[in-house]
Amino acid sequence: MTGSAALFTDRYELTMVDAALLDGTAHRESLFEAFARRLPDGRRYGIVAGTGRMLDLIERFRFEDAELEFLREQRVVRDETLDWLADYRFHGDVWGYREGEAYFPGSPLVTIQAPFAEAVMLETLVLSVLNYDSSVASAAARMVSVALGRPIAEMGSRRTNEGSAVAAARAAYIAGFDATSNLEAGRTWGIPTMGTAAHAFTLLHDSEEDAFRAQVNAMGAGTTLLIDTYDIPTGVETAVRVAGPGLGAVRIDSGDLPTVVAAVREQLDGLGAVNTRITVTSDLDEFTLAALSGAPVDAYGVGTSVVTGSGFPAAGMVYKLVARRGDDGEWVNVAKASTKKTSIGGRKNAARRIDSTRTAREELVFVGDGPDGEDEFAADDQLRPLMVRLMHEGRADAAYTGHTGVEAARAHRAEVMQELPIEAFRLGRGEPVIPTTYR
Repeated sequence: MTGSAALFTDRYELTMVDAALLDGTAHRESLFEAFARRLPDGRRYGIVAGTGRMLDLIERFRFEDAELEFLREQRVVRDETLDWLADYRFHGDVWGYREGEAYFPGSPLVTIQAPFAEAVMLETLVLSVLNYDSSVASAAARMVSVALGRPIAEMGSRRTNEGSAVAAARAAYIAGFDATSNLEAGRTWGIPTMGTAAHAFTLLHDSEEDAFRAQVNAMGAGTTLLIDTYDIPTGVETAVRVAGPGLGAVRIDSGDLPTVVAAVREQLDGLGAVNTRITVTSDLDEFTLAALSGAPVDAYGVGTSVVTGSGFPAAGMVYKLVARRGDDGEWVNVAKASTKKTSIGGRKNAARRIDSTRTAREELVFVGDGPDGEDEFAADDQLRPLMVRLMHEGRADAAYTGHTGVEAARAHRAEVMQELPIEAFRLGRGEPVIPTTYR
């Protein structure tokens, strides 16, 4: 990705910097933390996503001539601050949970240590990425868990804006989806892409048979034919007649799905197309996927529900200053005390307690030395450390960015899901599946 990310922020980030430069506090070393006070209502766990995108955007956070000229025209900050912004580079350290990790209320998902002026400007950027991507990944993970190993494709690009569509495809893939319909997501993040034809292609032709024949001629008998533009039983018969019993798949996008799928399977088998797969793509979410668990469905395509976080398009994360250096050089814990919006001050580290069956039982957050401290873990091999260094002196660790980072996050998510208690996968409303304890 190219281009400056500096204006992907709120105005007050810059006005705070302006005032801090004026009173001399801008260079006070600070520690900010991104965390969620609670999970979306009824959810039992969340999945961290967006980390690799966030690191890329932090490295691109530069004020070039166009950005500086806009700020000057709008008189957002003083000229002296514009001069400082012209040389802005993030030089700090970023620690956090690995992308694909499960998280719970209070988990210190990202900590950013840098001078106040460098770190505060990243608030909006960090939250806009983590809140959306983690919301999508958390919803997608629930869908994957109830799909029972059947492939799921993300196909919600037309239900969100163009940038979010790419981010959603990436987050869903990390959460276990198998492919996306979005070509830009395929190009940017290396995600497998899929797709054949919509109803418009059938309607373009003089008959459904003409449309099917044209598609098979172009894509081969292994293609997927959309059979519900008109009458589904007729569509099935026509599809097999045109493509033969080796037809790859049929897609159903409407109707009472459990009943329709069962009838289509029976018809396909009766026509000799016993290996033809059935894909369903009709306004699915985790609840309809669960309802289809006993139906002869071979694959799913999910759109609106996954790109909107299945009802929770933002994960509810916040970004708070939790510690700063005092005049004596020592760290001073700071915390917000507002009603229902409290934060816990201090530099933190985190681990997950795993029992003898390799099941997660507790999220432990240690307040003290911060993520550099390792004494908390030395005496207990049942504690799995959760925080890794994502960026050092302004440089992102390449293991967590690009295509490599996406694949690593996807693999890590799969491993983490094996640790969660079985109660995590219930779709009914419930509390976080493991508690968070501060020490």
